Amino acid sequence: MSNSEEEQHTQLSEQKNEENQDQRIKDENTSNDKAEEIEQEKSMEKNNRKQTREERFIQRCKDASIVRKIVAITITVLTILMVFGAVRIYNYVQSGLSPVDPDDQSVVEVEIPMGSSSRSIAEILEEEGVINDALFYRLYVNINNVGSFQAGNYELTPAMTLEEITEILQSGTVPPLFRVTIPEGRTIEEIAILYENGANIDADEFLDLMRDEEYIEGLIDEFPNILSEEILNEDIRYALEGYLFPATYPFYEENPTIDQIIRDMLRRTDQVISSHFGEIAQLEQFSVHEIITFASIVEREARDEEERMKIAGVFYNRLEEGMRLETDPTVLYALGEHRERVMFSDLEVESPYNTYRVHGLPVGPISNFGESSLRAVLDPANTNYLFFVAAPDGEIYFSETFEEHRDLANEHLDRDL
Repeated sequence: MSNSEEEQHTQLSEQKNEENQDQRIKDENTSNDKAEEIEQEKSMEKNNRKQTREERFIQRCKDASIVRKIVAITITVLTILMVFGAVRIYNYVQSGLSPVDPDDQSVVEVEIPMGSSSRSIAEILEEEGVINDALFYRLYVNINNVGSFQAGNYELTPAMTLEEITEILQSGTVPPLFRVTIPEGRTIEEIAILYENGANIDADEFLDLMRDEEYIEGLIDEFPNILSEEILNEDIRYALEGYLFPATYPFYEENPTIDQIIRDMLRRTDQVISSHFGEIAQLEQFSVHEIITFASIVEREARDEEERMKIAGVFYNRLEEGMRLETDPTVLYALGEHRERVMFSDLEVESPYNTYRVHGLPVGPISNFGESSLRAVLDPANTNYLFFVAAPDGEIYFSETFEEHRDLANEHLDRDL
């Protein structure tokens, strides 16, 4: 090979080596570029994730803020509604209890018919414009335990308070045409005669209504606090025996109806019983019917409050000992006739009223009762007496043993016990 060829070969070789070196450098640069690109992508991805977390955090904060605002707005609205509602209720109550117009002294003539209930009276007063609301007046009457109203014609004004109106209606400033007094310890048959003589009522029609079961059932629905299905017992002579309260009843009509009379008397009984509901509820062994029955027996046996409490105590002691009550007034009621004294043979009469034959209380009351007799049953005297003798001279003799009682009975009742 010549020198020129060798030189040419050498140059080609060097040139090729340079090209190879350039290619390596280019490859290295390309590789570095890719690495940098990968690093950049990783960095961007990391930044994106960080940004996403920050965006989610910011969004959660915004959502929480919105929820708080919604809750705050809701609470505020509810509070406003509650306050508004309370104000409305307060104003409504105040309106119902306040005079219609404190400055209006114009006179309004109001007629309260005989036998009107508190409901009908409230409605009349509202219609005449002397009270704001009949419902509130009825609540006022019940809460304040207002007694019976008097029928008649009254002059009222829209400026009057509920208290002033109530006092006027209770006072009965209009004089009644007549009055009938029903004493304590009277039977329905005796009450019928009293009304026949004092109020021009037919006694037989009065008693017929007392036997009308449909009528009695209607009264049970109307007076559930005092009347129950117990009074429909077929052994009871008159369902309302004992429930017609003793009092003096005024009449503002010449010809009152029997129904008006009966309802007025039952309302009085309801008022008396209701005033003692707390004490009655404590006597779990007795129903209201039995308490009225108990009170009627005490009423027929005693003359004054002290005697009533002692006699009630005797009856309680005998019931606790499992003894029969053996009280003469129940025998007289069983016989269905008035007698000055009970004979020994009378004690054998077969009747669910005769407490010489039945244990416990009789089937029903034997007369009406006064409130003092009811109080005696609810709060009897605490003694050891098991017996008493009601002598013809009016005295009552108490004893703890049968021997003492036998001696007293033989002495004062002419009985050979």
